[in-house]
Amino acid sequence: MTRKGVHSARVMTRARLLLLSDQGLKDRDVAARAGISTVTVAAIRRKFVEGGLQAALYEKARPKQAPKLNAQQTAILIAEVCSTPAGRETWTMQLLADRLLTLGVVESISDETVRRTLKKTRSNRGKFRVGVSLR
Repeated sequence: MTRKGVHSARVMTRARLLLLSDQGLKDRDVAARAGISTVTVAAIRRKFVEGGLQAALYEKARPKQAPKLNAQQTAILIAEVCSTPAGRETWTMQLLADRLLTLGVVESISDETVRRTLKKTRSNRGKFRVGVSLR
C-alpha cells in the first residue's frame, strides 16, 4: 500500500505511521518521522488496537445534512426567480430569501442557502430576468 497504488495522502500517512509503530518506535519518534503530532499518532494507534486496520486507515462515513429546501420549496424558489421582483430589475439572493419568508414557504432561510440551491439547479446565480431558461 505504501509503495504503489492510489490512496489519499491521509491514508498513506496513517499506513506509514502504523509501519513505524510496528518497528517499536515511541509516539514522539513516529510523529517526528511522519511529520504529524504525537496526539495523532496515539489516536491512530488506539483506533488500530480497538478496531483493526480498516478502522485505523479509513474514517467512518459522516452523516450528510438534510437539504434545507425540499423539492416543492425549490420549485417555488425557481418560480420566483423567473418572475420580476417588485420595483427592481433583478433578484438578489437576499431578496429571494426574504420573498420565501414572506410567502411562508420556509420559517427561516439565508441568502447563502438560496444561492447554493440555485447553483445545484444550474441556475445563473447572477442577474435573473423574466423568461430566463433554467435548463
